[in-house]
Amino acid sequence: MKRNLYIVAYDIADPKRLRKVHQVVKKYATGGQKSAFECFLSNGERVELIKQGCSLIDPKVDRFALIPVNLQGEVITTGIALPAADPEFYYVG
Repeated sequence: MKRNLYIVAYDIADPKRLRKVHQVVKKYATGGQKSAFECFLSNGERVELIKQGCSLIDPKVDRFALIPVNLQGEVITTGIALPAADPEFYYVG
């Protein structure tokens, strides 16, 4: 199955909504920090993540972004960061 890399980032005003969004995004994440995560997603997974994320936020005060990453160029990391890698398999759920 073809998966593409996305950065999922969010800024949620309410702590209860923040926890719920964090739990949903972590199901799809292969790496990340606090409120920005690397997710390799199939088209169906991308649609489902958008649907779940949008159902949890308050669009008047919260932000939820799914940003495609083009891996054609060189990936540069610093510190202890590792380049994003799509694992052979992972569990969503």
